Amino acid sequence: MRIIRLPGIHHDANASLVVGKEEAILIDAGTSWYQMLQVERMKGHIEDGPPLTNILLSNRRFPFSGGAKAISEAFDNAAIHIGEEGVSALETGDFFSTWANRFDSDMPVTISNPLDDGDVFAIDDRGIECISAPGHAPEAMCFFQEDLSVLFAGSLISRADTPIRWDLPGGCLPDLADSVTGIMELELENLIPSRGPSIKGRKHIQDVLDKHLQFFDKVISDDGVMPKSWAKPAPTSLFLTPREPWPLLEHEEISSEESQ
Repeated sequence: MRIIRLPGIHHDANASLVVGKEEAILIDAGTSWYQMLQVERMKGHIEDGPPLTNILLSNRRFPFSGGAKAISEAFDNAAIHIGEEGVSALETGDFFSTWANRFDSDMPVTISNPLDDGDVFAIDDRGIECISAPGHAPEAMCFFQEDLSVLFAGSLISRADTPIRWDLPGGCLPDLADSVTGIMELELENLIPSRGPSIKGRKHIQDVLDKHLQFFDKVISDDGVMPKSWAKPAPTSLFLTPREPWPLLEHEEISSEESQ
């Protein structure tokens, strides 16, 4: 099994290609802005190899899901999956709750199948487990590959130094804190966030999760009031930027595609 992180372009979230001997699975798709480029990037890894059979979406937001329909069609209608509460948003092309309207974009009408917590997608002799992680969106999921100790964090962790937002349609701060607490029980060696390079090493991952959880807990204790010194996020931003920079050890290299 190979895991290839396809770094997000512009507003796109990271996408990850999990390649087995007989099939491949894509985790998150990016926006519709660069969907054809995403297809070409993927073909570079699997065009002469196993077919793409499934696309797993961590949540409904446009930077994660907007390109799913076109990518599916480019790969023989690979099945698209999302947490159950996100199915109707995709199938109705809901440009409000997907946040596509903030990008001056239409949300493609996307037929999808519901995911449940604990669902497992087999690939080779291993599995990718779906873990419910609401907070940024009600249907949000993380995807866990136990043998390699890899978590595809989706919208749970934006980047080590930038916490994800919860004030979008369907978001919930207490749920977000609970979801971070839940994944801290996993013994992770590699966490792929929605932006930037993988976060690696068990202790470093725990330190990053602790930092995010402490922030969420502090805002909860302050009745949901954000620190006044923090900048207001841009309309298209899905994350928050701390006034005093948080530690960031990982830095994206130009045109890097990261294999695990």
